[in-house]
Amino acid sequence: MEKLNALLKIANKQTNLAFGLVSLLTAGGEQIFSSVLFRCPCNELNFMYGMVFLLLPAVALLLLAYILSQKMWKMMTGFCRNRTNFCCWKKMLHFLKTVLKISTTALVAPSSWIALALLKGNYFECAMTNANVTYYKERFCGGANSLVECQTEVQTFPCGGGSSANDREAVLLTLRAHSQILGWLLIALVMLSNLLLNCLARCTSPVNYLQLKFWRIYSHEESKLMDSYTLIHAKELAERNIESFFKHSSPKHIITPSNKDWDKISTLYKFSTKDHYYSTLHKYVDTGMIQMAAFKSAESMSDNPAVLNFVDKGRMCL
Repeated sequence: MEKLNALLKIANKQTNLAFGLVSLLTAGGEQIFSSVLFRCPCNELNFMYGMVFLLLPAVALLLLAYILSQKMWKMMTGFCRNRTNFCCWKKMLHFLKTVLKISTTALVAPSSWIALALLKGNYFECAMTNANVTYYKERFCGGANSLVECQTEVQTFPCGGGSSANDREAVLLTLRAHSQILGWLLIALVMLSNLLLNCLARCTSPVNYLQLKFWRIYSHEESKLMDSYTLIHAKELAERNIESFFKHSSPKHIITPSNKDWDKISTLYKFSTKDHYYSTLHKYVDTGMIQMAAFKSAESMSDNPAVLNFVDKGRMCL
């Protein structure tokens, strides 16, 4: 329970609940799998069984990270509908860059799983006792008449089998050492890659540190307010439709953004130092809404009767 509470605290500190859940699954899931579910068969299935426990949960965590990524679904939704996305190389390049950014974040949990599993060594020991039989025959299977007998004997090492306890311990210690070396190398590689990518992203950032901090705060607040206002507006529209249906009355006029408006604010925004907009919504409000307001004002002036125009221009008093 103490370990579970510690993991829950770590998850609660995450700014994003989705990545908190992934972190919880990565740290606690490996412990549960290795201590409760994993049982090496100690036969010809050792290699496949060990590799399945080592790699498939990492693949599942990778897919889960993609599923929980809001940026992924924001980018993918309606992407195939617009054919110009496939024809314009700039849009495709931006698409690939976004996928790469999402992947670097999504790969953290799978690599953590594999690193933890390698440091513990259970899965690697089970898998490797069904491989490289020639190496085992030369060192630990002196009494075996063939490679098949040697392999059958070595396969039982994770379960405490084998003719000699010393030989069995020597094999398992060697495999555990190899596993831990690979685990530490993977951890170092992930940390180094993360450092280099962060350095590259910060060096090529179009804004300085304080403006980047402001941009992140703005994006968080805009997303939170958008969810809140969308809920209110959707509830108001639903209440109007239900009331009109049951009372057989004419519906109230509620303005809802058009499909084009939704498309303009739903695309992923790339910051430009020329415009100083912080999101697609910010750009749409500062450009599209101003043009729309000017168009409506011009339209309303043209709809006024001539008498009203005369009264307004001459400021005629009755």
